[in-house]
Amino acid sequence: MCQHSNTLLHFLRHVSFPPDAHLLPSALKSCPAQPLARALHAAAAVSGLAEDPFVASSLLHTYLRLGATSDARGVFERMPDKSVVGWSALIAGYSARGDAKAAWGLLERMRSAGVEPNVITWNGLVSGLNRSGSALDAVKALVRMHGEGFLPDATGVSCALSAVGDVKEVSVGEQLHGYVVKAGCRLDQHVVTALIDMYGKCGRADEISHVFHESSHMDVATCNALVAGLSRNAQVSQALLLFSEFVSRGVELNVVSWTSIVACCVQNGKDLEAVDLFRKMQSKGIEPNSVTIPCVLPAFANVAALMHGRSAHCFSLRKGFLHDVYVGSALVDMYAKCGKVRDARTIFDAIPSKNTVSWNAMIGGYAMHGEAANAVQLFCLMQKCKQKPDLVTFTCVIGACGQAGLTEEGRRYFSEMQHSHGISPRMEHYACMVTLLGRAGKLDEAYDLINEMPFEPNGCIWGSLLGSCRVYGNVFLAEVAAEKLFELEPENTGNYVLLSNIYASKKMWDGVSRVRDQMKNMGLKKEKGCSWIEIKNKVHMLFAGDNSHPMMTAITEKLKQLTIEMSRLGFAPSTDFVLHDVEEQEKDDILAVHSEKLAVALGLISTSPGTPLRVIKNLRICGDCHEAMKFISCFEGREISVRDTNRFHHFKDGKCSCGDYW
Repeated sequence: MCQHSNTLLHFLRHVSFPPDAHLLPSALKSCPAQPLARALHAAAAVSGLAEDPFVASSLLHTYLRLGATSDARGVFERMPDKSVVGWSALIAGYSARGDAKAAWGLLERMRSAGVEPNVITWNGLVSGLNRSGSALDAVKALVRMHGEGFLPDATGVSCALSAVGDVKEVSVGEQLHGYVVKAGCRLDQHVVTALIDMYGKCGRADEISHVFHESSHMDVATCNALVAGLSRNAQVSQALLLFSEFVSRGVELNVVSWTSIVACCVQNGKDLEAVDLFRKMQSKGIEPNSVTIPCVLPAFANVAALMHGRSAHCFSLRKGFLHDVYVGSALVDMYAKCGKVRDARTIFDAIPSKNTVSWNAMIGGYAMHGEAANAVQLFCLMQKCKQKPDLVTFTCVIGACGQAGLTEEGRRYFSEMQHSHGISPRMEHYACMVTLLGRAGKLDEAYDLINEMPFEPNGCIWGSLLGSCRVYGNVFLAEVAAEKLFELEPENTGNYVLLSNIYASKKMWDGVSRVRDQMKNMGLKKEKGCSWIEIKNKVHMLFAGDNSHPMMTAITEKLKQLTIEMSRLGFAPSTDFVLHDVEEQEKDDILAVHSEKLAVALGLISTSPGTPLRVIKNLRICGDCHEAMKFISCFEGREISVRDTNRFHHFKDGKCSCGDYW
């Protein structure tokens, strides 16, 4: 500090500006770092100005601004006249550090010294505690402030509302809202934003819109709070509507605004909307940052928009974002979900500092593609690199073993998770084990495991068992699992459809009719199959039985040609996968319009011969379509990748990577 002090004093003398009570506070006000502040402090001490009230106050506030609380405390203790301003500043400083005990202690000392706190003191205490993440302490401070007769101003209310939202004390928030109305600051920009944020955190979506429409504030802060609040409460349609209104009104939104709405769409299943918004964001000259990229990449992954994902990859490379572990991990996940597991591994290997998320993304990618050996190998490498596996890691590894039929290996990892790593299995691990055992045909053992679970099995567990019963045609256990699922998830149509499938495969048409009547009585309809395929940088979405696509005539014609060719090669549609007792020709027609077939037909007529096709499906691929893809890949000479809800199926030369085990 002496060296800094001497250098500074030498400089000041050289330019003929000796330290004085006016120059030092000005220098302190613009001081950027603690070392220089301490040098200026030394200069003040050497020149005898450190005791000057104006200089001392400037030193106090500078140290607090730079986070040097202990230095600030030292300056304050040496001040002969401790005013309410100094006390308030120091209390706020300790509050901002989250040191509630020290802050309250200073408040008591302040009163003992005969100095009464004012609104600024209380505001500093509440806002400081809130900024430090001590939301509960901030709310307690607010309650005590009110109890002592102090009424917060707009600034204090804004900070208090933020803390109330964090602890989800909506009743306190409503009281503050009432106070805001009475105090006449309900139209204050910061108060409006804070109210929206508070109601969003407390799950009061209706109040979010009410506050916004009452104030009609159209600024960037309000927009960001609206999107965040509505997104938290799954009100994505309302968020999109209001965001469009901000855009149409010409409000200058920033990268945070656009990133928030993109993330809102991705988190609520609006992937195509997220892709579209990302493109609009760029067209308006808003450049994505290292937060935007990991937010939008899952949307590209979910709809297999590989070209968009590659563009985001190139952009990240140009901007130097690839060193960000979250960007790298999101790219790994995107490439894996788009069927490019080798590209995913290249990105993974290039991440300079991997975390658990990175390892899990790559292990999960291998699991999704049925590459159990690579998943297990990477899991071993993860441990050699001293990276501790977590709950997700074991879900991926056990899931990979299940996909490949590695029953004993899966058992071993389930045991190691508990005994070697101290991780108690959760619902998802039991679901993986039920799937592992079920797919190996050990249905009774899977059922026994469910009955031995230390907690009540959820829909995921029973769903895993029901799926395995479908593979092996076990009607008895299927009915047991389905009955549980109907209790736990009465409106999940997939469970009814799966049980109906099992009955249909056994030609138990009374059972099919019973399930159909049950669905009809409950007003349930089977979820439509939907598939996505990217062609020439555009994502096409096709629904089963839907004729709205502009190229549907050509698609239908191609499907007819494929049907003729497949029949010539000896392929017969597997009508076991249709849910109704209808005539065989009608069954053939139903199977012909499954969404993945429509997507593949579109790909065949829209791309050059030999071009690989990638399709994403929202439901599990049926056995008929699986067989059809094998035939198509052979006589069309195409590699076809289909990602369903379970895994990837890579079809080539008449074979599938799953080995017909899925």
